Amino acid sequence: MLAMQYEVTLPADYDMGVIRHRVATRGAGTDAWPGLALKAYLVRERGVGGSTVNAYAPFYLWNTTEGMNDFLWGTGFRGVLSDFGRPVVRQWTGLGFEPGPAFGAPPVTAARRVWLSPADADPAADIAAALARIRTGAHSAGVHSVALAIDTSRWQLVELTLLGTALPELPEDSRVQYYQVLHLSAPGTTDLRAGQQWP
Repeated sequence: MLAMQYEVTLPADYDMGVIRHRVATRGAGTDAWPGLALKAYLVRERGVGGSTVNAYAPFYLWNTTEGMNDFLWGTGFRGVLSDFGRPVVRQWTGLGFEPGPAFGAPPVTAARRVWLSPADADPAADIAAALARIRTGAHSAGVHSVALAIDTSRWQLVELTLLGTALPELPEDSRVQYYQVLHLSAPGTTDLRAGQQWP
């Protein structure tokens, strides 16, 4: 499993209806993308769910490197390039995936938590603790799924939780950001291995 995200920050007065229309008319284009486990079409809207910015920030889980490469270097990413320029595309190696009780229903909210593994921490123990947390969190009511991944160039972990519940009216902190889910493409979730991503 590979995780990937790019975030396009938009002007404060940007009409987010443009993004909603974009997703409504183009989102189905990844509903059968080979090698894609899921793509959550995420947005942050200024003043909603604690967000101070407008942003378009799709998050992907890939089953295959080939599918991700075909998206980035083929037709999939060209619309982003032509409409927004070339954003930074972040990638993380998958560590774990847990479906939740709402896995069969479309999610409406996402919570993304990003943090660094402390330099003096045992990375294996730190990851084991994070995996235990997502296993527990995935059992909570309203949870669609939880994924955990890592960028070892910075020892940065990312945890994405998809939820069937509305955005909380809470301020964001430095590690958690909330998003609205406009559409979920999930062509390969049945091929996405549950649990930790190694024997």
